[in-house]
Amino acid sequence: MDISSSSPYKKLYRSRKERILAGICGGLAEYFGTDPTWVRLVFILFFFLGGCALLIYLLMWLIVPLAPETLRNS
Repeated sequence: MDISSSSPYKKLYRSRKERILAGICGGLAEYFGTDPTWVRLVFILFFFLGGCALLIYLLMWLIVPLAPETLRNS
């Protein structure tokens, strides 16, 4: 049984597979169904435009849980 089909909503996790630093951009890309490179570019763009992308990234690193490991025997 697929766990994602039984849940009524999607959950945001930090990615274990698509991670460079903490997996925030990879997790956001998985959540929104896009490429992680685009999410990383948006973070970089907001960082250089004087936004608070670094602060948001650090807060998400603390708040967003790491994706659960899948069971290999199932």
